[in-house]
Amino acid sequence: MLLGCIADDFTGASDLANTLAKAGMDTVQFVGAPASLATTPCQAAVVSLKTRSIPAGEAVRQSLDALEALRRAGARQILFKYCSTFDSTPEGNIGPVADALLEALGAEVAIVCPAFPAAGRNLYRGHLFVGDALLNESGLENHPLNPMTDANLVRWLRRQTRHQVGLVVQPVVAEGPAAIRAALDAAAARGERLMVCDAIAEADLVALGHAAAGMKLVTGGSGIAMGLPANFGIAPGGEPARLPFPPGRAVALAGSCSNATRAQIAGHEQAGEPVLRLDVPAVLGARIGPADVLRWIEGQSRARLPLVASSDEPAAVRALQASFGQGEAAHAIESFFGELAASLAASGVRRLIIAGGETSSAVVAALGVDAMRIGPEIDPGVPLLLADGPAPLALALKSGNFGAPDFFLKALALIDAGTGA
Repeated sequence: MLLGCIADDFTGASDLANTLAKAGMDTVQFVGAPASLATTPCQAAVVSLKTRSIPAGEAVRQSLDALEALRRAGARQILFKYCSTFDSTPEGNIGPVADALLEALGAEVAIVCPAFPAAGRNLYRGHLFVGDALLNESGLENHPLNPMTDANLVRWLRRQTRHQVGLVVQPVVAEGPAAIRAALDAAAARGERLMVCDAIAEADLVALGHAAAGMKLVTGGSGIAMGLPANFGIAPGGEPARLPFPPGRAVALAGSCSNATRAQIAGHEQAGEPVLRLDVPAVLGARIGPADVLRWIEGQSRARLPLVASSDEPAAVRALQASFGQGEAAHAIESFFGELAASLAASGVRRLIIAGGETSSAVVAALGVDAMRIGPEIDPGVPLLLADGPAPLALALKSGNFGAPDFFLKALALIDAGTGA
């Protein structure tokens, strides 16, 4: 194994695996660090964790466990992957996990770069933009778990870490890998160990990746991985491998409350597809259960892609959190979707399209999946995945903010293309 990756959620893990596969690396996405991690041949292993919004101490423990498993499997370099919108609170978890990995690896300095220009995430002078808006004016300030209220990542990260935080500005990045590496070396000499690095184009990300050759630790969004495979002598491999996606019925589940996902749900309705908008207070009050929703899905036998959504406007989400508690409400909805997905799989549904990082994590855990192979890309940052086994599953795990307005039907069409349907 060449590259070992630790991702703080499942959709981010598949985003990263997609980037590495497109760059030519034989990549497998694992669920946690199963025993098969040590025996599955691959050039890059992506360990999917659910550590973005849990207590920082537990996030650190799980990340260090993943690091140990990757090092036992022979990983030469470690990549800590987090969201392209730097989803975190002032207390963590990005800073605490990065600190722990730095120390465990004995790394002098690490790049910090969540930028993903293809999805509209650009980092300039340390400020993160989502499209044309600063991060804290993009709607992410209303995130139900990790509201991002400051676009200045240097300032935000300094609140989370024990180490000094520096900045490599875009004009230096644009000069190329040698200039970047010189800036990183100078930062290490000053005692700055976490370096926020600007990136406004894919060329910047590639240059940062090349500058990271030989570094023990790299951190960032999936884009930071674009230049890493070449450091190991790997060239882009062309088209992704054709995977045997299973035929049969498909169902979409949406737990994200992001602007993008809410627009995709509305677009799905406008396309004439059935959408069940969950009565979330009834779910939280145990008046509606997965069996009720399963009956509704079974009644949509003529639909291409029935969709079940808990997504709602930010004000409604805040009201629910006030009534039921932030953590309690989130956990209950995730558990609901996990139970529903397990019931769907037991009933023979082999194709699931999931929107939302926390929802995706809950679903994959409930399905008992250990590892997934990487298929073709649906939209930037979102590949199709195949979970092998006696009853294979076609999966799409979408970060809430990713995807085109027609994402759900586009994902289904790509699955159909892989089965010859």
